[in-house]
Amino acid sequence: MDQNDFTELSARHRRELHVHCYRLLGSFEDADDLVQETFLRAWRSRGDVRDDGVRAWLYKIATNACLDAIRSRKRRAPFLQPYPDTLLDELSPDQIVVERETIELAFLAAIQLLPPRQRAVLILRDVLDWSAAETANLLDLTVPAANSALQRARATLRSTQWTPSTPSSDEQALLTGMIEAHEHADVDHFVRLVRDDIRISMPPEPMTYLGVASMQPLFDIAFGPDGMGDWRLLPTSVNRSPAAASYLRRPGEVGFRPFKLDVFRMVDGLVAQIHTFDARMFDDLGLPKELGDHA
Repeated sequence: MDQNDFTELSARHRRELHVHCYRLLGSFEDADDLVQETFLRAWRSRGDVRDDGVRAWLYKIATNACLDAIRSRKRRAPFLQPYPDTLLDELSPDQIVVERETIELAFLAAIQLLPPRQRAVLILRDVLDWSAAETANLLDLTVPAANSALQRARATLRSTQWTPSTPSSDEQALLTGMIEAHEHADVDHFVRLVRDDIRISMPPEPMTYLGVASMQPLFDIAFGPDGMGDWRLLPTSVNRSPAAASYLRRPGEVGFRPFKLDVFRMVDGLVAQIHTFDARMFDDLGLPKELGDHA
């Protein structure tokens, strides 16, 4: 394989390998690094590839590179990040179809609790639909060992009480309502749109807010008389889920600057979960760097 062939190979498989690394790691930025590491390792071992097994060969390299990275984290908690839908849309149907339930943040947060090899087996079997034999071969396991790892991973996932959300026709209306409530500092409206047992997380911070009552300090900070300033929000989508990009104009400033990204999980017409991220990925999402006063 010469340099031109390898360049074409890299371009053809880069996005699907990036999504695979992202699922394993939960981090968009780490996935960038691991895709680079994958192609570096692939170039070094390019003499081992067979014409009928290029994709499986690349997945094996990518998976092992990610497993090495996970082990090197030691005690560091995974840094969950969002994945832009615009990049998921780059995938062609003959690569992988990214179903919402296999990319949403609640699923990714749940599988980060799995030991690395179990996580890899679950993704290969239940997400990519690989056979037990293919999975065992990729991970250098016996088929019984791969099946055992899958059973344990599924049991752990069930214990987290994760269930896939189902897209509904009222999601955009609900997103619009959340944006309006935020922009107008309308706490009552906000509360009417969320479940009583709403769960709010702010990766990478470890704290979680559970229930509407726990949100009062957040309302006080964002909307109180000594609040942060004025808000403008733009609708977007990440991880096949509705999201809102928040811009803040602090007192005395001109223009609204990127502040945070809220990703919503909606169940039965109400918001059940919010993942709140900082603004570092606004560029990747194609969002404006600033909004004017007229926004």
